[in-house]
Amino acid sequence: MISPQTAPASAPAPRAVRDVRLDFFRGVAMFIILFAHTPGNWVTLWIPARWGFSDATEMFVFCSGMASAIAFGATFDRAGILLGSARVVFRIWQVYWAHIGTFFATAALMVYFTDLDITGRNYWGNLNMWMLFVESDLWDNPNILLSVMTLQWVPNLFDILPMYMVILAMMPVVMMLGRVHFGLVVAASLVTWIFAQRALSDAYGLPYFNFTAEPWVGDDNWQRRWFLNPFGWQLAFFTGFAFMRGWLPKPPVTWWLVAICAVIVVANIPLSSIGVRVFDLDFARDWRQDNAAWFSKTDFGLLRFVQFLALAYLGWVIAGDKGNRIRAGTSRLGRVWAPVLAAILKVGQQSLAVFVVSILVGRSLGFVFDIVGRSYWTMTWVNALGIALLIATAYGAAWMKQQPWRTARPHAAA
Repeated sequence: MISPQTAPASAPAPRAVRDVRLDFFRGVAMFIILFAHTPGNWVTLWIPARWGFSDATEMFVFCSGMASAIAFGATFDRAGILLGSARVVFRIWQVYWAHIGTFFATAALMVYFTDLDITGRNYWGNLNMWMLFVESDLWDNPNILLSVMTLQWVPNLFDILPMYMVILAMMPVVMMLGRVHFGLVVAASLVTWIFAQRALSDAYGLPYFNFTAEPWVGDDNWQRRWFLNPFGWQLAFFTGFAFMRGWLPKPPVTWWLVAICAVIVVANIPLSSIGVRVFDLDFARDWRQDNAAWFSKTDFGLLRFVQFLALAYLGWVIAGDKGNRIRAGTSRLGRVWAPVLAAILKVGQQSLAVFVVSILVGRSLGFVFDIVGRSYWTMTWVNALGIALLIATAYGAAWMKQQPWRTARPHAAA
């Protein structure tokens, strides 16, 4: 019999390996969104959106759904529907004020750039802020400000966070339906998506679910809607949510599934913006004009969803289990890649703070381009500056969340 003194110590439990794929792809999406939101940025001509129907918005929304399943799903499981819903409401409250702050900060910055009168451009006019500065007297018509605060007026560039808030508000209902049967979640999401398709509404007289973006326009035929319709985009969000919750099984890695997804992605290229702009394909130009509803960004057209799922599967396979192929190795190349990967992951982990700052940075970079020009050299260093600012924001936000002042040692009095 072995005595307690001589009994072998039990082996320590293997350390869990963090799956880096979610943070990595969300971080990559943040950089692409920065490029896309920078006016006149040549890099935008070659981002993934130009090669297919989907773009970084799908990456952001899908990954946000996965992240929400991690962040909120456990709360619903542990604390129930009521407290889980309360946490969602608190998150909506945070995102709401992030949106309001971003709107007014951007408006102030655009007024400042315009008043400098260096380039002769009207920067706040380019963001469709005429109602705020020209076409209304705020003292006589305070409803303009009220429409901003109540999300009835959503000017250009400010659609993503309102869309995210509405989708988050759907989460408690989805969780309750999921407790009954996953089929109810699928049915509810698909029906909601169908009613969010303007083409189906016009063709069959179905109700059209979307919010007005300019409430002062009385004629519905001229009424601008939210550019990103949350009732359409919830399909991408809750697909990611369902995968992370385990409601949808992890897809197998097989050669035939890889082949199918690769064919979908490659076959999409001739019909993409690249097919029209670079290859100058007349049939692609005609097809896009006749079938715009199938890849509508506003309503999240079906072809966007199919192409994104194919692209996401290929990215998932290439990244490897838990993102092992993304991780930095011990080779010289791996040591170079390690700090780059760490920066991308940090940006992905702090996506809300990074996104808010990216709106301001993107418009500022566009202003800088207007001053220094858009040569290859200026395009390189200005974009590098923007990337550096997003990385600094991510690390700063992470540091602030740690609340280092709570653990700081008291300093001796001078």
